[in-house]
Amino acid sequence: MRHRRGGYKLKRDIGARRALLRNLVTNVIDNERVITTVIKAKAARPLVDKMITLAKEDTLHTRRQAAAFLCSPGSVKKLFDKLGARFGQRNGGYTRITRLGPRKGDGAEQAMLELVGSELVKRAAERAKRKEEKLKAMREGRAEGEGGEEQKP
Repeated sequence: MRHRRGGYKLKRDIGARRALLRNLVTNVIDNERVITTVIKAKAARPLVDKMITLAKEDTLHTRRQAAAFLCSPGSVKKLFDKLGARFGQRNGGYTRITRLGPRKGDGAEQAMLELVGSELVKRAAERAKRKEEKLKAMREGRAEGEGGEEQKP
């Protein structure tokens, strides 16, 4: 019986399991979403939430705790600079698991582990990019129109 034995073993020894979860958490923080199996997503979710909770209190100690777990210094910087500020007013529930269906090769149930609000951030970035392109096109159109008028007289 496995009474009071929490967590997921993921059919790996402790070193491989820890490395897998560290890499998953680092990728979620870097890319704001990752596609993996449902069980791995459920195992990584509390760790991502813990990292974001650390980032809300931006001290040297919490930065060192996050750096000890995460795999890259860039992910630590993004965690504390962007994500800590973004989730500052939110009390938990920073991640979402969305089931995607079976994987083609082996039929394993896949899921997407993503940060809540990442779709809004990406949509806003796309909207700003489209607006910038539209303004650039309008400026080019005016410059061509003005250039044509100057050549007529």
